[in-house]
Amino acid sequence: MESVWKSIKPSPRPALDGDIKTDVLIIGGGAAGLLTAYFLRRAGIDCVVAEKDRICSGVTENTTAKITAQHGFIYGKIADKYGTETAKAYLEANLDALDEYKKLCKNISCDFAEKDNYIYNLDNRRKTEDEIKALEKIGYNATFCDRAPIPLNISGAVKFPNQAQFQPLKFFYAIAENLPVYENTFVREMIGSTAVTDRGKIHAQSVVVATHFPIINKHGSYFLKMYQHRSYVIALRGAQDADGMYMDEKSGGLSFRNYEDCLLLGGFGDKTGKKCGGWDELRKFAAEYYPGAQEVCRWATQDCMTLDGMPYIGRYSARTENLYVATGFNKWGMTGSMTAAKILSRMIRGKESPYAQVFSPSRSILHPQLLVNGANAVANLVSFSK
Repeated sequence: MESVWKSIKPSPRPALDGDIKTDVLIIGGGAAGLLTAYFLRRAGIDCVVAEKDRICSGVTENTTAKITAQHGFIYGKIADKYGTETAKAYLEANLDALDEYKKLCKNISCDFAEKDNYIYNLDNRRKTEDEIKALEKIGYNATFCDRAPIPLNISGAVKFPNQAQFQPLKFFYAIAENLPVYENTFVREMIGSTAVTDRGKIHAQSVVVATHFPIINKHGSYFLKMYQHRSYVIALRGAQDADGMYMDEKSGGLSFRNYEDCLLLGGFGDKTGKKCGGWDELRKFAAEYYPGAQEVCRWATQDCMTLDGMPYIGRYSARTENLYVATGFNKWGMTGSMTAAKILSRMIRGKESPYAQVFSPSRSILHPQLLVNGANAVANLVSFSK
């Protein structure tokens, strides 16, 4: 089945036919790629988007479309690892992304609605209180809640007020309307800053790789810096309105939000390749807590998870000039994509971003997850060679 968003279809775009030149090539026509192109064009920069399939046909069409600066219990973790100033900058970057959506959505019909966001914990009240304290230290006044209109007994939740949700495809199709996009244009290889496709070459001065997973393997070591996480969602008609957005702070926990007359219930995911409950467990939960509700859609998505929970946005590697990347949004692709677009569109124009260092792909990789990713990479190579 398809996601609840896919009731609308975009106008088809032509494939590349022949060689072209542009100032900036953006590889990937999802949220990050389209927004980057939008801001570059708004600044008068010539650019094109090359999409291997059709725009928004990957993770973007399978999001739950929560626009929030609250990404789990991450602020305490960032402060512990990098300091309070970095945690504050991460928060400000994502609040800025939220504000940008609010501005743009005033002129785009995309079912935009401000909603409070809650990250809850089921069994550790102190963990929730510690996140509140971490947020207070960086100057954000979050709210502690011990009740929520979802069928779970929570130990506590952190509330971010006035966040948002929308219909993502309505929004991104509108953003892409006047952008130069080539669909069904698969970049086979990069030779310097020239992209080679089946039906022509794209010669560019700068290149942004905004694919789900970075496609250039010889730089950046992204196969070590990220792993894939699979998530599942069902849309239920006739279920209780959650009147907000809710997500468990634990990786495989449940998420809730409404769209029109449906409750979008997500969860029971795990690292890609591992056995998990998926749709079966979601249906069991729905049958118990939302009896009589009708499943109208189901879908799954896959997210790139980074070593420290923050995206990689900036120069592809320390040794690459005029090559940029946006990836690793850790399930928070809406604000992550907007943050990436604003940072990259400034970097390409030679302007500084106050947040560039926070998201730099060249930051430290010394995290426990690195060993796990490395072991998995070796195991996969051995299995592939047999």
